[in-house]
Formats: sequence, structure tokens, C-alpha cells
Amino acid sequence: MDTAQIDQVRRFNRTITERVGVLHDHYLGRDRPIGEARLLWEIGEHGRDVRWLRERLGLDSGYVSRLLRSLEKAGLITVEQRPEDKRLRTVRLTDAGRAERAVLDRRSDEVAGGLLAPLNPAQRARLVAALAEAERLLTAGTVSLDEVDPGHPDAQHCLRSFFAELSERLDTGFDPARSLLPDAGELRPPRGVFLVARLHGTPVGCAGLKLPADAPAEIKRMWVSPATRGLGLARRLIAELEGRAAAHGYELLRLDTNKVLTEAIRLYQACGFEEVPAFNTEPYAHHWFEKRIAATADPA
Repeated sequence: MDTAQIDQVRRFNRTITERVGVLHDHYLGRDRPIGEARLLWEIGEHGRDVRWLRERLGLDSGYVSRLLRSLEKAGLITVEQRPEDKRLRTVRLTDAGRAERAVLDRRSDEVAGGLLAPLNPAQRARLVAALAEAERLLTAGTVSLDEVDPGHPDAQHCLRSFFAELSERLDTGFDPARSLLPDAGELRPPRGVFLVARLHGTPVGCAGLKLPADAPAEIKRMWVSPATRGLGLARRLIAELEGRAAAHGYELLRLDTNKVLTEAIRLYQACGFEEVPAFNTEPYAHHWFEKRIAATADPA
């Protein structure tokens, strides 16, 4: 990795932590560090599960528990066990917690305004645009790709969302029973792979890879949540599956798609896939693509 790029990121980290005041134990002039303040903000008006808070902030359970105990001792939150499952706990703000959160919100606005105030209008616009781009790229970097069983709840959530979107977008609607979708067994090792993309623990995309013994590898069931499109996630899924196919000794990767999915067609072409004659009888497909890949393992 480029050391100059690393140095620039570190300089940015030092600058922003100093400017927004996270170096102080009394964040925004209140009697608590930024970790506790951020938890109050994430809990919000309707409360949150402790597990969700850990996944959203990427914190270990012990640290989150210490922060919650401190906030509970201060009378800012309540922590309750869920009646249906006592292993799950829900955190809610008290009246004092809501008042504290309102103060933190107001002071956060003041800090943000302080960053913008010394700049002229053109500089403000540049800074806001740069921050939006930085947020987008940093968010993209927090998405994980995890191999799961196709029957996993996160996988099923993605597949239901995928089918629902196809039903809305395709002129003919979409009936999974008519499609040549692989059964779950074709997407489990050793016959295949199924990946789920997660952002802060929430499933936001999926893709499957068929690894048949007597045919090229094939990408199936690729979907990315509309809320996370533009983060390069579809390219990541394709690259990951391409690498896995190559590692299994395959030299050809296939996929098919519908004519209305124009953004998908452009993506496949940009990723090096070339259109070929139909290689299956998928009733919802109008375009078939292949890509030559370099096998990195002996298929024997």
C-alpha cells in the first residue's frame, strides 16, 4: 500500500479528532467521553437492542457493557431484558437521557458550524462535498463479505428482497418457481458458495457461485440493497466470486441477466464479461455473459 496515502489518512485522523474535540474526556463540555455520548445518540427515541449497538459501532461486548453501566448509573438509560428471550437486552433513554441527548445534539451542531464558519461559501461547499465522499468511501470499507449457508436468515432476507425487486422491475413480474434458480445444495460447498454482504451487521447484499463438475462456474442470485448501491459492493462481490472460482481451478465464469437490469449489464461489461449466445434456458434472461479467468489451482 502507498505510504504517502497512509500518511495522508493519518494526518486527516489527527486533524479531525482535534477539531471535533474527541481527545477530551469531557466531550462537548459534558461530563462523559465520546463513547458514552455516541451511545446516547444511537439509542435514540425508541431504544435499541444491546446486540444492535455492538454491531453498529463495532465494539466488543465488555466495553459496551461498561459504557452502559456508566450511563445507567447516571440515570440516563434503562436496560431491560426482553420477555421472550432473557439473553437479549433493550436499552432506552430516560427523560434525563433524552434531555442530555438534546444538549449533545445542539453542541454537535455548534461544533459542525464552527468547522464551516471560518470558510468562504466556495470552501464550505468543497468541504461538505469532500466529507460526503469520504463518508461514502469509509462506509464502503466497513462492509464485510461473509460465506454463509443459503438457508441462513440473512441469506434468506437478501433473497426475498432480490425476488421482490425483480417482481417490481421485470415487465412480466418474477416467479421463483419458473426461474432456473439453483437449489440451496448447489450453493453449498463443495458444489458452490453463497456470500452475504453486511453493513454494521445488517445484510445488504448477496451473491452465489455454482461450481459444477462438468461446466463453467456461474454467478447466481447477485443482489445489492438500493440503500448501498454506489459503494462498489457489486464489483466486490464479483471480484470475490471470480477469485474463488479461479482458486477452484475454473477458467470460465458465466452469468445471465434480464434486459431491464441495464445497470447490471453495464457493470458486467465493465468487469470484463463479454456477451455470448444463450447457454441455458432461463425464462427471465435476455443476455448471457462469460469471462475468461486465470485458474490458480489444479481442478484435479
